[in-house]
Amino acid sequence: MTATATSMSDEDLREEVRAWLTQNWKDHLPAPTPWTTSPALRAWLGKVVDARWAVNRWPVEWHGRGLSDTQAKIVEQEFHAVRAPGAGQDKTHFYAISALTFGTDAMKRQLLRGMLAGEITMCLLYSEPGAGSDLAGVRTRAERDGDDFVVNGQKVWTSGAASADYGMLIARTDWNAPKHRGISFFFLPMKQKGVEVRPLRQVTDESHFNEVFFTDARVQAENLLGELNNGWRVLQTALAYERSVMGEAARGPRRNSGRAANDLIALTREAGRLSDPVLRQDLARVMSYRRVNALNNARAKADLETGTSSPIMSLGKLAMSRILHEEARLRTALLGAGSLLDGAAFPRADDANFLTLNAYFTSIGGGTDQIQRNIIGERVLGLPKEPEVDRDIPFREVRAG
Repeated sequence: MTATATSMSDEDLREEVRAWLTQNWKDHLPAPTPWTTSPALRAWLGKVVDARWAVNRWPVEWHGRGLSDTQAKIVEQEFHAVRAPGAGQDKTHFYAISALTFGTDAMKRQLLRGMLAGEITMCLLYSEPGAGSDLAGVRTRAERDGDDFVVNGQKVWTSGAASADYGMLIARTDWNAPKHRGISFFFLPMKQKGVEVRPLRQVTDESHFNEVFFTDARVQAENLLGELNNGWRVLQTALAYERSVMGEAARGPRRNSGRAANDLIALTREAGRLSDPVLRQDLARVMSYRRVNALNNARAKADLETGTSSPIMSLGKLAMSRILHEEARLRTALLGAGSLLDGAAFPRADDANFLTLNAYFTSIGGGTDQIQRNIIGERVLGLPKEPEVDRDIPFREVRAG
């Protein structure tokens, strides 16, 4: 770093980023695969982290530069201009953000660089068979045993669990407290004898989701994030950033079949339907949704500081769900009867079918559309809360089906 955040002008910063990218970025990375990082990507991200471009808003001692939000956006703009990944992780890498905000200094020294560089992979150990929409109802237990906690229970719909090094776990640590106040939050090592991962076959013919079973699995007490029994606060912050990511971007076509795969205007033109007034109206609606959602996400991120949560993120997450379903419907209409085809021999139809099915991932993951509507109604619009008869009683007295 040639200058401190306080002494460098915006133009000097922009020139430094451009010079570094010119020297180091070769535009050679393969297309990313969900929940995995290639050796080439890890090597590149390691360079970005070591050059302190990955988390510019963070303190220097934790791989950042202490830049203002305005200057950090300059760095991100220059990376985006040459399509280089890695910058802006202080707004998108909710695993690392959680560690920075709530972890001990020892945890940060051990994990932060590896997480930012893609060398340490993570998964979310939140939902359970009886606690999906109501995460405060988790029954996976973590019981203190010396310097460790012993974990028993089950999680489900865990993306990337088969390859993850650590899982962000919420578990019940006090059964005598009301359900929101007896939960703790851990970074649990996944590669141990007491953790069993079973893949779940998805409608897209993939197996990124998993069931995870814990049988006397162990997690060190020093891997606790935040205070014991106060994991609900940590969870709300992590969920806010997760919803921010899901509301801003979504997975594209599986095969990425040519120039028009991610460009609905090009796809409409290619289908010879650009003059169709009904399709043009549908196309304009989808593009308008995307633009309004981008503006809403920019507003929400401007208000979101590290360590806080924001119900505004639920607006973006819910909007992205609607956008993806609308785009899928439009792709199917453009292809007509051809949308009934599938497989590698019919790449356009395969893309349309995959995106139609995968849209439900955003409708469910990170909190269902129905949960987002509840959050928006109660916390954004100030509508009356739904009744919760079990909110203030000891969790061991809560009835379960």
